Amino acid sequence: MALLSLTNAHLAFGHWPLLDAADFSLEAGERVGLIGRNGSGKSSLLKVLAGLEKLDEGLLQREKGVRIVYVPQEPVFERNATVFEAVAEGVAEARDLRARYEAHVEGEDLDALQTRIEQLEGWTWEQRVDEALHRLGLDGARPVAELSGGYKKRVALAQALVARPEVLLLDEPTNHLDLDAILWLEELLRSFNGSLLVITHDRAFLDAVCNRIVELDRGQLRGYPGNFAAFEAAKQRELENEALANARADKVLAQEEVWIRKGVEARRTRSVARIARLMKLREEHAQRRNLQGGARLQVDVGERSGKLVADLEDVRKAFGERVIVEGLTATFMRGDKVGLIGPNGAGKTTLLKLILGELQPDGGRLQTGTRLTVAHFDQMRAGLNLDATLADTISPGSEYVEVGGQRQHVNSYMVNFLFSPARANSPVRTLSGGERNRLLLARLFARPANVLVLDEPTNDLDIETLDLLEEMLIDYPGTVFLVSHDRRFLDRVVTSTLVHEGPGRWREFEGSVQDWLAQSARSTAASKADAKTERKGERASEGTAAEPSPSPVPVTAPAAAPKRKLSYKEQRELEALPAQIESLEAEQAELSALLNGSDLYTQGADRIAQVTARAAAVDDELMHLLERWTLLSD
Repeated sequence: MALLSLTNAHLAFGHWPLLDAADFSLEAGERVGLIGRNGSGKSSLLKVLAGLEKLDEGLLQREKGVRIVYVPQEPVFERNATVFEAVAEGVAEARDLRARYEAHVEGEDLDALQTRIEQLEGWTWEQRVDEALHRLGLDGARPVAELSGGYKKRVALAQALVARPEVLLLDEPTNHLDLDAILWLEELLRSFNGSLLVITHDRAFLDAVCNRIVELDRGQLRGYPGNFAAFEAAKQRELENEALANARADKVLAQEEVWIRKGVEARRTRSVARIARLMKLREEHAQRRNLQGGARLQVDVGERSGKLVADLEDVRKAFGERVIVEGLTATFMRGDKVGLIGPNGAGKTTLLKLILGELQPDGGRLQTGTRLTVAHFDQMRAGLNLDATLADTISPGSEYVEVGGQRQHVNSYMVNFLFSPARANSPVRTLSGGERNRLLLARLFARPANVLVLDEPTNDLDIETLDLLEEMLIDYPGTVFLVSHDRRFLDRVVTSTLVHEGPGRWREFEGSVQDWLAQSARSTAASKADAKTERKGERASEGTAAEPSPSPVPVTAPAAAPKRKLSYKEQRELEALPAQIESLEAEQAELSALLNGSDLYTQGADRIAQVTARAAAVDDELMHLLERWTLLSD
């Protein structure tokens, strides 16, 4: 049963339609990811569903009594509120009703108050707030104003969850969250019992959380069953079919236009039905909203840097008692693409300044390369003047930019980043969050640089622009240092990662983020197993009284345990393992080809889920057999 539904919805921003006769419904238990181009109207749609904005035309229906909670992209709290007080706003009605009941206000219907309080579970609202604080790792006594952006997002989520909504609406919930917090949020939302509608461009997050994707495209809402991977395959086929249909329609229209202009001959054979069809074709062509073109990203590398970018040996950096870097040894060469992974506040920006020689270490040796031209991407958009025009932001004091040795008018250059020439003189404050990020990229790439420092460049960017930014960075011949919590983006771009492993400890890791996460999970599991074995040994030794020794005995290292001969059963198992491993590897290759192809995504959500689950099971089983084969072989 639909908890929310839109029918024939119309919503416009000026003359540009955001919703154009759109239909949408959210069923109980659904977890829907809402995606679309920057500025397409996703946030406006969420506000309409939350009751904060109204449609220009159309029908919004809600199931009677359904509790809907909306968490905006940038949550706002009372200036002097504590975390407990901010979260308690989620149960404001229950809190206020109970206060009125306990005050015995004259004229109040206490029976009606009591009934409503019980409906809202208001007698225990403090316990609900405390439970939410504990679950989200928040200190209720701390002022909200002191919190980082990531923790403010946690407070907003706690405020939403404590209200126990049937429908949760989230606008870019992963912005300002570090990787650990994003993984935590994924688990939280997977265990959420209500319905979820979330706007995000984090493709790994969509794959992990959502069971349906809805795209807002040219005013229409189109739903696709399954996760984001299934959507990508289906969308590609849909765009190909749309292009073919438009080409056929244009060809027919061109033929009919030739016929109607044949003069006397055409008037003799003119058919009323044929003329009516021509009028309809003209109308359909005029009303067609073609797919907006993609951004064209190009960066000017400028002068080539030296082969060495930075060489660090046992480098240390601290601010007072807070150690940011301790004992780091690493070398970075021209063309390296390095991802930095760590929680908010770990010191990633400080580490980057050290690597590039903008800060000097307190200890160790640092050597930076020659002819380095560095361009920085500002995560918090602090460098943007909101009153400046778009053209002045990209090219201050000049109407031209020079990229790759070619001189280009700033208006023409802006089109590459999906800004129309008509907006050249618009102030920056009129842009959405994603458009501001695109503007920053346009400004960044208009300057020659052989080293790019990108601090959270993916925030608010639409998925098409993300794909193009990935491809540009992969092909970029210079050096890239990339701070991001977007796992898929990092996996595609970086050649190595610097991972924060505790106060001051950074480790260079070759491979993708997923490889690092898998290795970390295995290391954690092994550590827990070792600790459990050690505790068992300690309990066993405590239970056996040690006999007193008449004289000290020198302690010697225990002799290495001799290799144990395999039993008959183990020998047979070892002989059978290679064939089992080969069979699983073949199945793994087949499943991988199936998942990477397009045929699977025409077979429905159940088949997609079945293949995905089997692929995961094969991976786990293969890993187990390989470990077993190694153990028996040794």
